[in-house]
Amino acid sequence: MSKIVFVEGGGSTKKQQRACRLAFTALFRNAGLAGAMPRVSASGSREQAYEDFRDALPAGSDALLLVDSESAVRAADPWSHLQQEDGWEQPKGAGANSVHLMVQVMESWFLADKSALAAYFGQRFRRNVLPQGAEIEDIPKRDVIRGIQAASRQTNKPYDKGRDSFAILRRLDVSLVAAACPHAERLLDTLQS
Repeated sequence: MSKIVFVEGGGSTKKQQRACRLAFTALFRNAGLAGAMPRVSASGSREQAYEDFRDALPAGSDALLLVDSESAVRAADPWSHLQQEDGWEQPKGAGANSVHLMVQVMESWFLADKSALAAYFGQRFRRNVLPQGAEIEDIPKRDVIRGIQAASRQTNKPYDKGRDSFAILRRLDVSLVAAACPHAERLLDTLQS
């Protein structure tokens, strides 16, 4: 049975959810998973992703949950982090490797591939405005988002999450993301096993 990844993201419209699903599918294909591609389910909100994941477990599916951590991860494991931050319990039937975090937010992954950001936004993109000098997963969510907005402000299309996030995600060099973001590497390792 192939894996299914319940992803936070995609908003509430079918068009947004399709864009989310296609972007994560492209990311996983770029990671070399073409022979064992997981199915992606864009759930919209964090809570809906958790509920969709939880509902899939009794059906015996090989389900994974992928959500933003929303903050630095200091807990021993993702389930402990989500219990502390969201009050979510590890559902019966969910293993330790069935939950994965985008730390601290999906856009953090963009900082691992600044060339993809620059290519997407074009000539007046200012890389030097992006958050620098820290481990990517330690950069607070608001600083990541503000940094991308500031770096793209003088371009023809300043960053807009709804319009741009999934288009950028599709373009990322997954090896750079995995090298810079341990939680992303853990996700890819799980998908490859």
